[in-house]
Amino acid sequence: MNFKNTIRTTLALAALCSITVVGLVSAEDTDKALLERAKSLFKPLPDTSRVDDYPHSAARAELGKALFFETRVSTDGRMSCAACHNPTYHGADSLSLSVGLHGKKLPRNAPTVFNTSLLVAQHYGGNRMTVEEQAMKALLSPLAYGNKDYPEAEAKLKSLGYTKKFEEAFPNEKEPVTAENWAAAIGSFERTLLTPAPFDKYLKGDQRAISKEAKIGLDKFMSVGCAGCHNGTTVGGQSFQKFGLTEDYWLATGSKEQEILKGRDKGKWHDTQKPEDMFIFKVPQLRNVAMTPPYFHDGSVAKLDDAVRVMARLQLGKQLSDEDVKHIVAFLQTLSGDVPAQFAKAPALPVAPYSN
Repeated sequence: MNFKNTIRTTLALAALCSITVVGLVSAEDTDKALLERAKSLFKPLPDTSRVDDYPHSAARAELGKALFFETRVSTDGRMSCAACHNPTYHGADSLSLSVGLHGKKLPRNAPTVFNTSLLVAQHYGGNRMTVEEQAMKALLSPLAYGNKDYPEAEAKLKSLGYTKKFEEAFPNEKEPVTAENWAAAIGSFERTLLTPAPFDKYLKGDQRAISKEAKIGLDKFMSVGCAGCHNGTTVGGQSFQKFGLTEDYWLATGSKEQEILKGRDKGKWHDTQKPEDMFIFKVPQLRNVAMTPPYFHDGSVAKLDDAVRVMARLQLGKQLSDEDVKHIVAFLQTLSGDVPAQFAKAPALPVAPYSN
């Protein structure tokens, strides 16, 4: 009898140990499975976003930084790229609607300039394909620099003492001070503004790079459907989508200020006039999203947790619990990287040559 009891006890302990081991293996497998799911939808930031069409050099990036902060090329002497993309606000400006030339309020919110060179297009309507095209067309935009033509802008650059810097950045060119080279230089600088974050370390295999709460949020982000649009290297920014699949977006966002300025924003339609582009917007990237409120094209939502609720409601037709929102926000916070060192400090600008 004692022998039988001993056998039963031994078998019971063995079974308990087996259950414990299986439990441990399952937890480990679950963590690995989550990482593999994430790797199938997201990719770490690359080391560079340079492209063959716009060769990079240190001299070009240095010139581009100066031009990025240069206000004297604008017709009011106040506007620059940095006016809407400020180091203090993680490459954005913290305003619902940015302020442009002559203090005029712009029709849309300014997104961060960080990682933007990796996006499918520029602007919410995608009417600029590259950062270089955006920089060049801004010279003539009545909302940005306001020059009547490119020769006017080029003459300003020469008068401000930029000729030598252009010659160094674009050697062997007969006329280096051109609008095209302005754009290439600014693009060269902007292509250095990548912000690797804890989530990149996680995607490369470091399981400790993000918290347990963030992992729960990542799982929810994928399972709920957020990653259907917000995926890839920049966690969004690679496609266009109607804003408001389940109902009109302004009912959920409370968009008011933008409507007062120019009427309800119809997205890509304003550029194409095509009915199928009505309320189509570029899907925003979510990198650094926790650092760049307010949210959406009109800056109508101030808090990230509210923005998460709005997106679930408008795009997925779902009501998230407070717990779900808390975890998703914890995940989104892992997408925040440091302000690039080369962007954090404004450059010394050329001194305009004295003339009588």
